[in-house]
Amino acid sequence: IDVESSVITLSSYGEVQPLESTNLAAQVSGEVESWNPKFVSGGLVRRGEVLFSVEKDAYEAALLLAQANLSSAQAQLIQEQAQADVAAREAKSMPDARVTDLYLRKPQVMSAQASVKSAEAQLKIAKRDLDNCEVAAPYDALIISREISTGDYVTQGTTAAVINNIEQAEITFPIAGFDRVFLDENTLGTKAILTLDDVSKTQVTATIHRDTGVIDSATRMTHFVARIEDPYALNATKPIVKFGTYTTISFEGKTLENVYRIPQELVTNRTLWTIDEESKLVSKKIQVIREDGSDFLIQGTFNPNKVVMSLPEYPQNGMEVKVIDNSADFAASSDTAK
Repeated sequence: IDVESSVITLSSYGEVQPLESTNLAAQVSGEVESWNPKFVSGGLVRRGEVLFSVEKDAYEAALLLAQANLSSAQAQLIQEQAQADVAAREAKSMPDARVTDLYLRKPQVMSAQASVKSAEAQLKIAKRDLDNCEVAAPYDALIISREISTGDYVTQGTTAAVINNIEQAEITFPIAGFDRVFLDENTLGTKAILTLDDVSKTQVTATIHRDTGVIDSATRMTHFVARIEDPYALNATKPIVKFGTYTTISFEGKTLENVYRIPQELVTNRTLWTIDEESKLVSKKIQVIREDGSDFLIQGTFNPNKVVMSLPEYPQNGMEVKVIDNSADFAASSDTAK
């Protein structure tokens, strides 16, 4: 057998969950005029797409009133400013004792300026309320449920639907304590392969996003979170990964240097059999670093060219054996074995 460098592949499992779920609510009160045909359970909508509309007449009127109030306040400010300018010119020919802030109309100007700001704020609120008559998706979304219909009267804060973000999905998966030592220090940000629990065992790519930062007190496991971009394939032609799908996740861990790969059946009680120069069996204690499929990755002090790959039925230290050396195996049999 040959010494090698082996990249450890770590595996775990988890359930695909949405990055976020939102209870979508109306921000204004009024009668529901219409709703998007895709605004149904199972519908997929784009970010910014209108989901339903609230009757706008009252809010359009409020906007016109706010615009009128702002124009009136601006006119009043112009008038007060003009009167203040006249007072300032007259004050140049008057004794300083008679020139007060009231005479210069400073309070009146400040009051008019405040009225303009108040009107501007009311106009901003009126525009916002009118815009909020059309409720749009805050992100690419899957509609989970819809709670309203045409003709319903909604009030501010009424829950209209539950939607899930489909721009990204997450899988929280555990890593056991005995596997933590094989995590690479640059695990975060690396790619992982998800094998979906379906008939075809579909594979998709994810990115390990973060460590949750807590070791479970009961299981002694730590948990990581992987993210999938565009799980419902809205922007690309690729497999759809539905929320609730159970998946196996695998990714690369540390690289083990100077290890030997050997079939598990050749190791018993951390012991490996070799042959000395006199063709006698010699047992060697080895360290099993990791189990990898049907093999062990091991380290130890032994001659890798003298490892017995096919043992006699009852091997013992010092047993003289016949060596069969061919291209496929390095085998040994006892003198009495046929």
